[in-house]
Amino acid sequence: HFDLSRRSGSCAVPRSRLSPVEIFLFGKDGDSPSARYSAGFLLRPDAPRQQADQNIIPAAPEQGRMDTALRDAYIRLHENYFPGTDLPIAFEVGDATEGVEKASAPKGWRCFLCDLTKVRNGKSLVFDEESIGCRGGRFYLGYDAERFPDFRYFLSYGKPGEREGERYKQTPEIVDSSTGEPPDTDEGKEQVFKRWDNLTERDNPDAVVFFARPEVLSGLFMLANFDRSDPNGVIAPFGAGCSSVFYFPWLEQQNENPKAVLGMFDPSARPCVPLDTLTMAFPMKKFTTHLSH
Repeated sequence: HFDLSRRSGSCAVPRSRLSPVEIFLFGKDGDSPSARYSAGFLLRPDAPRQQADQNIIPAAPEQGRMDTALRDAYIRLHENYFPGTDLPIAFEVGDATEGVEKASAPKGWRCFLCDLTKVRNGKSLVFDEESIGCRGGRFYLGYDAERFPDFRYFLSYGKPGEREGERYKQTPEIVDSSTGEPPDTDEGKEQVFKRWDNLTERDNPDAVVFFARPEVLSGLFMLANFDRSDPNGVIAPFGAGCSSVFYFPWLEQQNENPKAVLGMFDPSARPCVPLDTLTMAFPMKKFTTHLSH
């Protein structure tokens, strides 16, 4: 909602339409920061104390199971600061699969990210080895231990007369040195994906993934760097679309000091999301820490 073409140092949009991040960055008159913090989130300067109390997030639960009070508290915050936008989805490797519909086996090639549209719309799904029809998805979700033959040519300039290349990397040698290892998620493990509001106390998410427009991403970016002295609370590693939604967030969840992952830059996966949408994935331990600030 913010119009950067401000006149005479004032905001060109009614203050009531500004987001909390815009209020913080530009102040109520478009000139200087003018905001206060409550429970780690920015509130409008004139927000009543009652509103602040409603936004207090419960302390982060012990590692193990989902705290439904935290789930509900975040939903209220999301509706307040990102009104009209999609709630994030969450994934968990294995465990809480009872009562969750299994994603159907694809008939031919199918991008895993396109299936996540159903999850974003509220349908919980569990994926296994039979559910993934894309070779990149099978690698990044841990079902294939090795790349398919000639992958080094597929990602670079191809093989004349045999395989067309995507030209995402300059040479096969660069592909060889930049390809990571598949996640060690234990053989046969299933991956459960649910929208945030569908999580129950039986769930134990590994990461939370936002599919969002830039105005939401800007708020999430600030949140991801809120408690860091260095400027690198968010990473944007090269990889397929599913790597930024599952692989890299899962790897970060294993780290002591995890980072958020900005993604969906893969041109091949872009048809699965709206034109103005990217992803921001928070390892669960990082997300709960931020919510408890």
